[in-house]
Amino acid sequence: MMENKELSKNKYGIEYTKVGDFYLPNIALPKPRRTGNIGKYGRLRLQYLEEHHKAECMLMRINNELTSHLLDIEDECRTRVESLVEQMLKKENITEELKANNQLEWVQKMNNIKNRAEEIAYNEIIYI
Repeated sequence: MMENKELSKNKYGIEYTKVGDFYLPNIALPKPRRTGNIGKYGRLRLQYLEEHHKAECMLMRINNELTSHLLDIEDECRTRVESLVEQMLKKENITEELKANNQLEWVQKMNNIKNRAEEIAYNEIIYI
């Protein structure tokens, strides 16, 4: 039989709940600033933080800020990649006309541009 009884705060200001024979502290994590699904860029940032900045990653986990940070990185990278792709399309004069006339060449150039744009975003945003 489980007995639940709320206890008053101790001298440290922590409240406890008695569950069975044990006293468990009433501790809750702060609510994250943002929630959502972490995409490709957020996962890459998480992998980088876990491998190269373990302490920073652990502090963000403890403060419940990691998900918000990864979602911010995701949004920033998507915006940066889209911007770079648009700039490169204009600079290299890749148009809808090329797409209509030679789809294979258009796909090759678009893949090349997207890969270059992502590489720039990785180095500017994710791997710092």
